[in-house]
Amino acid sequence: MQTYLFITVAVLYSSCLLLPTNPRWLISLIIVVGWLIHGTVLWQEMNAAAGIQLGFALMLSTALWISVLAYWLENWQLPLDGLRFLVLPSAAVVVLLPIFFPGQLVSIAGKSVWFPFHIAIALLAYSTLTVAAFHAVLMTMQEARLRGRTGGASFFSVGWLGLALARLPALLLMERILFRLVFIGFLLLSLTVLSGVIFSEKIFGVAVKWDHKTFFTLLSWLLFAVLLAGRKWRGWRGKTALSLTLSGFATLLLAYVGSRFVLEVILHRNFL
Repeated sequence: MQTYLFITVAVLYSSCLLLPTNPRWLISLIIVVGWLIHGTVLWQEMNAAAGIQLGFALMLSTALWISVLAYWLENWQLPLDGLRFLVLPSAAVVVLLPIFFPGQLVSIAGKSVWFPFHIAIALLAYSTLTVAAFHAVLMTMQEARLRGRTGGASFFSVGWLGLALARLPALLLMERILFRLVFIGFLLLSLTVLSGVIFSEKIFGVAVKWDHKTFFTLLSWLLFAVLLAGRKWRGWRGKTALSLTLSGFATLLLAYVGSRFVLEVILHRNFL
């Protein structure tokens, strides 16, 4: 049953790519239906009587679930139709991954009361910064389209992609949205690190358990901190801001998804 629901969600998300921008209500309705089914099946997959089902596929799927919601909310306020061609195909693919990689059951018996809180905050941080990464990619394509329009032909200036990019708000507004997302994601990531310290001390007896996940998480936090500080004190923008955003997200991807992929799929080991 769960498999059919995952496939249904993938079909609903994918169908939105074939529809024109108008009528917007039809695309919005399909997204809402897909998002509700997606959330329901994630809840059923992750919640078990004996603990929490976790895995790189479920984490990715949860991140894209929140990203779809963020796109849907943003698109009602601003013309961000171009984001549809990034978020929804990614969500359609990622929603199918738990079928093949269901993850592992992590017992919460005897664990700190901070453990579910830590997981929830980490997922929110990862999801928010995923949306920021989508924005950064969109802005990179938007810049390439503008350069192509003034300096010759560009792949981003033709076809449906060119039309979608043409409907985006001005780059300055996109940049403000990007830094708003990065700031929120950074705050959530800071809470993740803080709750992780508390969780680690309660379970392992040490403030920080040094492993690759901790290293990449702190490195990602540092990259986003440098980006926000550079924005405030040096006025960083453009390529510098986009490069740091994508570098911070890639590092976070290695920490939360990459480490779990290696443990779950390659090494067949438990997370905790």
